[in-house]
Amino acid sequence: MAGGAGTRFWPFSRQNFPKQFHDILGTGSTLIQQTAERFEGICPQENIYVVTSREYYDITREQLPFLTDDQILLEPGRRNTAPCIAYACFKIAKINPNANVVVAPADHIILKPEEFRRRLTLALDYSQNADVLVTLGITPTRPDTGYGYIQFDDSDDQEVKKVKTFTEKPNLEIAKMFISSGDYVWNGGIFIWSMPSILKALDNYLPEIADAFREAQPHFFTEGEKEALDIAYPRCRSISIDNGVMEKAENVYVVLCDIGWSDLGTWKSLHENSEKDEVNNVVSCYSMLYNVEDSILKMPKDKLVVVKDLKGYIIAEHDRVLMICPKEDEQLVKEFVAKAEEFGKHYI
Repeated sequence: MAGGAGTRFWPFSRQNFPKQFHDILGTGSTLIQQTAERFEGICPQENIYVVTSREYYDITREQLPFLTDDQILLEPGRRNTAPCIAYACFKIAKINPNANVVVAPADHIILKPEEFRRRLTLALDYSQNADVLVTLGITPTRPDTGYGYIQFDDSDDQEVKKVKTFTEKPNLEIAKMFISSGDYVWNGGIFIWSMPSILKALDNYLPEIADAFREAQPHFFTEGEKEALDIAYPRCRSISIDNGVMEKAENVYVVLCDIGWSDLGTWKSLHENSEKDEVNNVVSCYSMLYNVEDSILKMPKDKLVVVKDLKGYIIAEHDRVLMICPKEDEQLVKEFVAKAEEFGKHYI
């Protein structure tokens, strides 16, 4: 899944060049390239499909040149993850109705790729042989209010656990209770299922979305696919697969994982997952810092930045926009984006 605009990372992530196409951590690979590389040994390149917006076709082809046009699924509009996943699954089902599928966001980081492959293989083996919907549950490292939580049945020592409940982004006190209980994990948004299982779930819980793509399916892999999607997408409400299917289904299971995962969705998560200097700064530019601590400086590589007496700030510049904001107020970034649109589309 690579169609999001990534507004929480503004001004670095922009509508015409969102974060999944950036090398945010300076590794030499963009997030979508890292995601594809992560499946080496799990899935051959010819079986990788990218669902993205039509406006990102060129950059997707540029960054993942092994993809054919049939492997780049272009959404005519954003409708959250359920229609995105339904489109991909109905398209894959046309050529392989018994496929075993992994759904993965293109903008996450996983610092332990070998452990990721090991846990994913376990989930794939389980989903291939049972009518189940499997997700990877991330071992939490702190009571974070920015993630969804999965409660699992811990009554046995099986590696694949039955899911009891999903809880979306609790407040801090509830998050602390979840962590202390020991039977909650973060919802990593990575799903594994067989084609018959997910299509049955879509029919049961999101029948209008299933019907829209089932009617479009005969046109997939033909010149009529674009027109069929233009008809199907307006019929779909905007809903996540979590809300639409996973929270309602009875056959949901979780594989517990410690894979060095982050959704890298915010400036805070960038700070947590980047190398820091001795006073907890993340710096990716030439800089002269005096009494600066616990801050992020993400600026053009050729710019010298001089800062004095600052603690806990984000200083970020990209493509004609400079943002200076307290790190604790990063939730205001979406408001900044909305306001910036008044100055012109090129600022968002």
